[in-house]
Amino acid sequence: MKVLSALLLLMLLTSCYSIERECSDFKTGTFEFSYIIDGVEQTSRFKRTENYNIDYHNGVADSSSLRWINDCEFILKKLHPTSNSEKDAIHMKILSTTENSYTFEYKLAAKRPNKPLNVEKGVAIKID
Repeated sequence: MKVLSALLLLMLLTSCYSIERECSDFKTGTFEFSYIIDGVEQTSRFKRTENYNIDYHNGVADSSSLRWINDCEFILKKLHPTSNSEKDAIHMKILSTTENSYTFEYKLAAKRPNKPLNVEKGVAIKID
């Protein structure tokens, strides 16, 4: 009986916890995102408007169209893909927010047959 009461109390306390998600604060602006490729950390800067996402990496701009699904999810599609893999749309989801950053996950918008769906996470910091 004590175990059941403790479990019930634990469930009650954890159900009251909610993650902060003020996604509308991050719909537009300039952001930085750090990631690791081949063991080397790199930083990319991007600017997001209502309809476009413009990535700046090593002095090169790369634009994508942007379609919001709801306040916390959107689809990115490259405007000028240079390879077949860049033609695939990316589904982005904001998981949590702070005052100047958000944690997100991203994956292909459409699952490829016979391939596992790879979901990655990251943190973007709003700089403007």
